[in-house]
Amino acid sequence: MIHDDSVFTQNDTLRTIRARRSVRTFAKDDVPEAQVQALLQAANLAPSAHNQQAWRFIVLRGAKKSELAQLVTAKSADLPRPAAALLRMGAKSILSAPVVIAVANTGDLIRHGTDLFQVEKEMAHDFFRTMEIQSSAAAVQNILLAATSLGLGTVWLGILYLIKDDVLRFLGEPEGEFMAVVPVGVPVKVGSGPQKHPLDMKVKRLD
Repeated sequence: MIHDDSVFTQNDTLRTIRARRSVRTFAKDDVPEAQVQALLQAANLAPSAHNQQAWRFIVLRGAKKSELAQLVTAKSADLPRPAAALLRMGAKSILSAPVVIAVANTGDLIRHGTDLFQVEKEMAHDFFRTMEIQSSAAAVQNILLAATSLGLGTVWLGILYLIKDDVLRFLGEPEGEFMAVVPVGVPVKVGSGPQKHPLDMKVKRLD
């Protein structure tokens, strides 16, 4: 199947999606507060299940950001070598970035929805837990794309999920189902990105 990519060159949103890269090393330039606010607004505009917006955004700079990096490095010693190495790499990205945005679930949707739905409690809990995770993930993606559109670099440090509860306690958030840490800054270098599988391998069409 022949794919026409011309739409990607003609549409700002699609160009931003294509341009997004995971950036792990940042320049010393600060990120103005107005741009941080724009990223937070973009995150808050993400779709959320039942419009509950059951998320919290935590902005870290300065000493608190360094303390988070120290926590990640310290916790890496408790894990096997491959995971430990990735955690230490994540700590370096946190230190390199001028600002870090963390995202956590509040658990509000899980609590309220489980009480409201007239189905078996465990089924309702699993349903709303998944809804909160999906909603917060959409908010993180909005941060990544908004940052790209502003000429900023980001990386979603997924490896930190291995120490999710430790990070949430550090952030002063209750233990929850979702936690993301996103360093943000001016990229030192933007790579070409990973090779993607041909689209035809990933698409199934039902008529």
